Amino acid sequence: MYQLKKLYLQHFVKNVQIVLLKGNTMQYYSFKKPLFSLIILLIALTSCSKYNRLLKSSDLNKKYDAAIAYYDNKDYAKSLSLLEELVSVYRGTAKAEKIMYYYAYATYSSGDYLLAGYHFNNFVKTFPSSDKTEECAYMNAYCYYLESPKYSLDQTDTKNAIKELQSFINKYPNSTRREECNSLIMRLRAKMETKYFEIAKQYYFLEDYKASIVSIENLLKDYPDTKYREEAMYLLVKANYVFATNSFDSKKEERYTSTIDAYNKYASYFTKESKYAKEAEDYFQSAKKHLNKI
Repeated sequence: MYQLKKLYLQHFVKNVQIVLLKGNTMQYYSFKKPLFSLIILLIALTSCSKYNRLLKSSDLNKKYDAAIAYYDNKDYAKSLSLLEELVSVYRGTAKAEKIMYYYAYATYSSGDYLLAGYHFNNFVKTFPSSDKTEECAYMNAYCYYLESPKYSLDQTDTKNAIKELQSFINKYPNSTRREECNSLIMRLRAKMETKYFEIAKQYYFLEDYKASIVSIENLLKDYPDTKYREEAMYLLVKANYVFATNSFDSKKEERYTSTIDAYNKYASYFTKESKYAKEAEDYFQSAKKHLNKI
């Protein structure tokens, strides 16, 4: 902690120089607005000193009141430091529920969503009959949602978030938060769709046509209402055709047939005026010609 070692006030010049001692290190600060700067610094030093005395204090009631006050004033770092001690000290007492509730929210407000989710879930397990249990169960699931990364990264956390949100809906089917959970799940599923479709396209550009075909088929199976349906079904026609063209003669018939099947499915969903209809039909006609020659 800083201690005020020396204070030089030069009344007839524009600067104030303040020297602070941190350990054995002297640090110098100069200010162009003497009175205002001095007041701010003294307030900061006094506040910091007061908080340090509180941390060292054995007065648990005082720490409890201060932890709540710091939280209410959005000073989550100070609140969290006090609550970390109080959680274990007050375990099993009348104040335990409120402390654990604030502890979870202080952790959440500090931005550590993974740990906050753990504390919210711990609250649910510890106080299953509390009027805050449903709220904390939702916040646990929501913390998982916040941990979900952008689609280009590993989506394990996204899958976990969907699982937790669905679990909340199953446990609290009449909750006012049900609609919000469904909305969050839809966003996460959209992210997963994008992930899988980009993987399918990447396989195609890497000329791994078989892997691309399998990825597209899985996408259409798992996400039948995907916004990528038309492009995905067109890419399926294209990937099957190129795969057949580059195959050994013994495999061509089977794979050109798969191209035609893929086109027929595409045509059953989309009209001839759709975006990829012309290109898809060209692959279809070419595949038929190749089959007639086999």
